[in-house]
Parts: sequence; C-alpha cells; structure tokens
Amino acid sequence: MTLPSPSAPLKIGTRGSPLALAQAHETRARLAAAHDLPDEAFEIVVIKTTGDRVLDRPLKEIGGKGLFTKEIEEAMLAHDIDIAVHSMKDMPVEQPGGLALTCYLPREDPRDAFVSFAHAGLSDLPSDAVLGTSSLRRRAQLLHRRPGQPICEFRGNVQTRMKKLQDGVAACTFLATAGLNRLGLIDQIPATPIEVEDMLPAVAQGAIGIEQRIDDARTSALLSAIHDTPTGQRLAAERAFLGALDGSCETPIAGLATLDGGTLTLRGEILRTDGSECLSGTRTGPISDGAAMGRDLASELLSQAGDGFFDWKTS
Repeated sequence: MTLPSPSAPLKIGTRGSPLALAQAHETRARLAAAHDLPDEAFEIVVIKTTGDRVLDRPLKEIGGKGLFTKEIEEAMLAHDIDIAVHSMKDMPVEQPGGLALTCYLPREDPRDAFVSFAHAGLSDLPSDAVLGTSSLRRRAQLLHRRPGQPICEFRGNVQTRMKKLQDGVAACTFLATAGLNRLGLIDQIPATPIEVEDMLPAVAQGAIGIEQRIDDARTSALLSAIHDTPTGQRLAAERAFLGALDGSCETPIAGLATLDGGTLTLRGEILRTDGSECLSGTRTGPISDGAAMGRDLASELLSQAGDGFFDWKTS
C-alpha cells in the first residue's frame, strides 16, 4: 500500500465551522498516529455547503440533512478529496452511489446541553421565557415538556449562538455536549448536560463518521486502523431506526443505543411537530441484532402513530 506523504497527501474534506475543523483535525491526528506519518501527509480541504450558506431560514424550509453533505460528497465523487469527515447526526441514512461510511471515531458524550447566562436549567425558566433552537427534534421535545413555551429560530455556530444569547434574542439555547467538548468550551460557557431521560438526543449525536469512495482500497485500509467498533455497533441500531422512519430534518426523531457487554439497548422516540404527543419504546438484545431491533422499534412506533403523525403543526 502506498502511504500518503507531504508531496501526495490524503485530502480530507470538511465544512469550515470551528467544530467541523476540530473533527477534521482529530481525524488527521488519529490517521497520522496510526500510520506513523506526519500531519503534512494529510491535507484538510474546506468545502462550503448549502447549510452553511443559508442561515436566515429554518432547515426544514431549505431541505433535509443533505444540506450539510451534498457539496462535500460531490467533491469526493469528482476525486477532489479522498475522504469526508461528518457529524453523524447530520448524515442522511443513504449515501450517494459510489460512497460509503466505513469508519467511525470513538463517540463523544451524546447528550444535549442547556445553555443560558441567566438560568440554571429548564425548570428555572419562566413560562414566557423565549427558548432558542433550530432543531425540530428539540423544539418538539421542549413543547411536549412545556406546552405553550415561546420558541424562536436559533441557527449558527457556537460563537454566533452565544452572541445571540448575550444580546437577549433568547433566554437559553441547546447545543450538543459533544461539540462543546471537542471545542474545549464545556467549562467556558454556561452549559449543563441534560440527562437522556429528560431529552433523548438525536440519532448518532456525538459521533464522527468518515465517508469514502467504495472503490478506494487504499483509503479503506488506512481508515480501518482508526475505526471504533463499539461506535459502529451503536450507530447501526440507531441509523436503522432512523431509516425505517424515513427520518430527516423535517421529522422529530430521537434515539440512543448503549452497550453492556454483548448486549445492546436501543431507546427511541417520535414526536408530533407541535409536541402534543410523544411515542417511545425500547429494545434490548444481542449486539448483532442491533439493526433488526432498530427497524422493529420503528415499525412499532409507526403503527402507534398512524397517518399524519409527522405533519407540520405549530404549537
């Protein structure tokens, strides 16, 4: 196998946000360490996606999860980059022809975090306080827990959202704890992780996935050295659950798989967009049955939901 070198580097495609760059640098560091190569053997290539360019509208109005991946995947199919580093919660269930997710890095803390300069937690918020979030899942979960609570659209990277909070646009917001950890910000901003019993996270939250061309044997060999099997096992169940529900940015879906020895437990929930109803369930079984459990749980929840469950409604 010909290894990458500073004169012929492996090109790593990524979005340009601080978090995306942190994830790309982590990937580069792991690859360099695993193959005893200098960092210069890997080139980070920043690609701006539609989701990065359009910040003045809710995600549901401009498309689905592919908003954060389409341009990067096109660059890989064109051989402009060799691999792509993604936040797995942003990834569609299906990849374009010729591409596959073959590697996951060890998963970070999957929990959401409550962020506020004025309040310690959700229970401290007055009923008229404005909550800021761009996530349809979080919006539905919050409205299910606090019907009638005012919620405003709240997009942007961590720094942008902190500025909005300081400017009083909202009383609080919610971020992925994993992102705050990867950016080294968990102790620098007023953030408190929310237990999964109180807010089940997005499917695959906290996980980094690496996508490649399926016919690129050299890249497959390079990535195999840094793949984290437990993360892959957990995501196989969660993404099967999501896929069976036809999940996108337009559907409030949450799910989390955990491992205990050879046993996998999957929790999942679906909500009406206005938070008026939440359906949840759990499956436990051998790790090897994870994907089947995900599909089975999705089927059960869909049968309970009936037609029109995911139709857009406001609170």
